[in-house]
Amino acid sequence: MAAKTSILILDDEPIVTKRLKPSLEKRGYEVEAFSESVVALRRIRERDFDIVITDLKMEGVDGMQFLTEVKERSPNTEVIVITGFATMETAKESFRKGVFDFLAKPFKLGEIVEVIQRAEAARRGRS
Repeated sequence: MAAKTSILILDDEPIVTKRLKPSLEKRGYEVEAFSESVVALRRIRERDFDIVITDLKMEGVDGMQFLTEVKERSPNTEVIVITGFATMETAKESFRKGVFDFLAKPFKLGEIVEVIQRAEAARRGRS
């Protein structure tokens, strides 16, 4: 049996991680959720995740710094950005840094699940 896809979620709004974590786990994903960027940063230095979902605007380390470090440490990790402050500029910068996709908040659960499935397919296509 294939290993579960591992997902790290980082969002400083606890409601986001509280909603996403259980619904993704129900779908068979291994999920770790963080609301503090410094704690999540420590975690990605300990292990690689298949997919990272991160907010952009946060206290401490912002999402751009976080995703840059994720991609440097683990180039095969697919990064999905979720943000309530979506602009063309932040979207473009995210893609330049290697982001897989970009979702504006509020998003529906189905939307993020679809993006996760596409990210999984992209990873499988590379391996």
